[in-house]
Amino acid sequence: MDGIEATRQITGGPHPPKVLILTTFELDEYVFSALQAGASGFLLKRSPPEQLVEAIRTVAAGEALLSPSVTRRLIEAFSSRPSRRDNPRFADMTDREREVLVAIARGLSNEELAEELFISENTVKTHVKRVLAKLGARDRVQAVVMAYEGGLMDR
Repeated sequence: MDGIEATRQITGGPHPPKVLILTTFELDEYVFSALQAGASGFLLKRSPPEQLVEAIRTVAAGEALLSPSVTRRLIEAFSSRPSRRDNPRFADMTDREREVLVAIARGLSNEELAEELFISENTVKTHVKRVLAKLGARDRVQAVVMAYEGGLMDR
């Protein structure tokens, strides 16, 4: 089986581990498939060793990570899709939760989010947990994909 199918099977259980894909493939469809399969991170093999170590720590801590070149193309791909306003996926979210999701999709860390919204980091963490729960998302990467797919970033 390939890495995508392996990721799908590894993350398919009740308490899935975090998966960081390390690959030479920079193809958009491979990246999208990896994220849909449950990967929490995606890094290119040509990344420097320090970046790999930091990526492992980031994903192990429950955060999500994408290679910068992948992030740029992911945003371009999703921003070029037609808008799907009033997506029912976001109907149960409060205005603040949508605001947090948009900030996450813009790539802000919890610390940056707290500064921007004038709230504590603990409050940010609470909002992030609620956003992930309401979306049924495994992690921030999946939430970002949902925000772009759902047209939230077009507003």
